[in-house]
Order: sequence, then structure tokens, then C-alpha cells
Amino acid sequence: MKKLPKLGCACEKHDLIESEYRTSIVGTDFTDGRNAEVSIIQCRLCQRIWLKYFIKSENSPELSRWFKGIIAKKEVAEMKPENAVEYLENLPWYIGGGNFFGNREVFGEGKLNVSF
Repeated sequence: MKKLPKLGCACEKHDLIESEYRTSIVGTDFTDGRNAEVSIIQCRLCQRIWLKYFIKSENSPELSRWFKGIIAKKEVAEMKPENAVEYLENLPWYIGGGNFFGNREVFGEGKLNVSF
């Protein structure tokens, strides 16, 4: 698996501070009742653009998780919430985090674990 090029940048961490990035909401993915928030975040320091997929479990907070992967600028305008999982699964690597992963970042590739 290809690892994230380490630039020592804040966007490589899971606990970003809101002032370190810009966010734009793509929408909500309602596929299979996930109600996942899909957004584009751009690091203010290195300018990398990420596609973020956040699944929040109201009933079981320990199952809440997010995934993010680099997205090309030209693909941002075409991104639809229901296409986000497939996009991330086709990347060479992505990062996951949240309660489900013990609040630490994990690298992954292939299928996302989006089921509850």
C-alpha cells in the first residue's frame, strides 16, 4: 500500500483544528440508511484536497467513523454523495479514524467498513 507522503502537515492527522482547513459540504449519502456526511476539505497549509466521508451513529457512538482520501481538484465539482464510497475504495490508500478505530488514524485500501 502506498503511504501518505509525510510533509509534517496537520492534514495528515485525524484531529484537525478548524482553522487548519476549509470545508465545503457535498451532501448526505443516504445509501443503505447510512446518512453519512460527505465533504471536501482543503488544507490551508499544503493545499491538499481531501474527500471526507463521516458516518455518525446516534445510537452507538462507538461505531462512528470517518474516512478521507486525496481527491483531484478537477474531480471535486463532479463528486456526488452517493459516489463517495466507491471513489475512496478505488484510491490506492485512504485514512480512517473516529471512535470505531479507537480515535486514532489508520491507513486502508479497498473496501470501506461502512456497515453497522
